[in-house]
Amino acid sequence: MREVTFRIRHHGGPESDVSARHPEVTFRSVSSMTGRGTERKRIIELRGPTEEIQSFIEEFRDAPAVIEAEPLSSVTGNHTYLALIIDTVGWGSIRGRFAEMGIHYRMGTTIAGGIERWTAYLDDDDDLSEVMRRLEEGGNEVELARNVELASIERPPSLPASGILDGLTARQREVLATAISIGYYDHQGGVGVEDVADELGLGSTTVWEHLSRAESSVMNALFDRFETE
Repeated sequence: MREVTFRIRHHGGPESDVSARHPEVTFRSVSSMTGRGTERKRIIELRGPTEEIQSFIEEFRDAPAVIEAEPLSSVTGNHTYLALIIDTVGWGSIRGRFAEMGIHYRMGTTIAGGIERWTAYLDDDDDLSEVMRRLEEGGNEVELARNVELASIERPPSLPASGILDGLTARQREVLATAISIGYYDHQGGVGVEDVADELGLGSTTVWEHLSRAESSVMNALFDRFETE
């Protein structure tokens, strides 16, 4: 298996297009996409100057595929979380293209200056040229940034769970554990944030925020341990 990182200018993708006009703002996905039908929900993190973040949100709301884009807290300083509802009809997302090809990818995609950074994991029989061709459909610009055999990447001999979870609050641990136990992270399991909220007796927005913070903390801890670049 190979670990492959692509830099993609996704033309027509609302995140990439708006990001290209706001190069000072970094967009990072911190939750998986959930929902039923054509509407999908997820949480993103925005970092950058306050005025640029506010301008990014205002423009992003006007994108045709975006149904709702609401900050989970007031936009102050250089950081905020944004709850999104997106209409997937006619929108050829990069995530969807990987799914169609049956390719696993790393969560926590970042976008800066209009460039999406995706890390995928290709089996030995996957054709890299064909994968890139599929990603380039619709006029996307795709650059291969990294292509290494997983066996050649040095990994720590163990990954203590305590270290990964140390940054979580008790409530974040509870929400994350509940989400895992009822199948929120199972591929095509059909379990959404609303189901986790019902299980805990909390509001869906509250659960969204706890999950986003927990996922961000866990992903950052994993990234710190595994990233070799």
